[in-house]
Amino acid sequence: MYVAVKGGERAIENAHGWLAEERRGDTDVAELTVPQIREQLKLAVNRVMAEGSLYDPDLAALAIKQSRGDLIEAIFLIRAYRTTLPRFGASVPVETGKMACDRRISATFKDAPGGQVLGPTFDYTHRLLDFKLAAEEDVPSAAEAEARTAATPHITSFLQGEDIIQREPVSDDAPGDLTREPLSFPAGRDVRLQSLARGDEGFVLGVAYSTQRGYARNHAFVGELRIGRVAVEMEVPELGFAIDIGEIELTECETVNQFKGSKTEPPQFTRGYGLIFGQSERKAIAMALVDRALRWEELGEDNVGAVAQDEEFVLSHADNIQATGFLEHIKLPHYVDFQSELELVRKLRREATGKMQEAAE
Repeated sequence: MYVAVKGGERAIENAHGWLAEERRGDTDVAELTVPQIREQLKLAVNRVMAEGSLYDPDLAALAIKQSRGDLIEAIFLIRAYRTTLPRFGASVPVETGKMACDRRISATFKDAPGGQVLGPTFDYTHRLLDFKLAAEEDVPSAAEAEARTAATPHITSFLQGEDIIQREPVSDDAPGDLTREPLSFPAGRDVRLQSLARGDEGFVLGVAYSTQRGYARNHAFVGELRIGRVAVEMEVPELGFAIDIGEIELTECETVNQFKGSKTEPPQFTRGYGLIFGQSERKAIAMALVDRALRWEELGEDNVGAVAQDEEFVLSHADNIQATGFLEHIKLPHYVDFQSELELVRKLRREATGKMQEAAE
């Protein structure tokens, strides 16, 4: 006989205590500090900030420590905290063309105007374990190169000068805000980009990869990938002009895609776009590929039935917090539901057994 398991506050408190003990680990090993996580696990911190929609390295590092390194749980903590913050206003659009670049590469032009900067990247490293890192000694590093402070023009601006890449429409309309308004369909490109920026990196990567394997195939070149810092400005009504309120690190990717033309557009290049908090180039590139695939209707292309072209499927399933909540709720008590299903199956079995016996007689 199945019975409902009973629990209470004491069991929950014990679970919390056990969790805290597991989080701390062996007390003979020095405790990991929030500054250590912030400074030495920057890529994890960047992901939590990007998918949590809150730029604060200290809070992201704290969330990673509290979640024992479970980044989706850390993202959940950051989003929950974000909902408690007051909203003072909105910043003006950042000028990524004025970015102080730590990294800036192009796969389309070898001699890119403004030069290429390899920057801090795994791209040119051997994928071999470096056991010197386990020696707990400071590893000598090369002298840091200073980030360029001069404005670095976007590669696509040169293509636009030749009028061989589609010009992006300019609008004075305020963009949507997924943090305050629920997602609805059809979604504008502004909302799609927000959803992809907040979306799970693995999911967006998988959808982007599908476009490269032939599903909604749209050959893309990385026109430019840049990582660096930009100033954030906010207009103050009392002053009548915008003031600099801080600086954030961003990763920006623009892809250059083939376009055969349509009844209303001549053959030209089109773009995919990705913009992410911190250094997160894999996510930015994946975001740009999916963004371009979702523009099929706007550009008058054929829908071949690929997942990457299905706006509702992609955006509805990209959010890892929603996915986690719906998936993990099934481990919570469903005793009444299961008892009703159990009684139904028993009843159906009795009826089926009775019919089989009648047929045998």
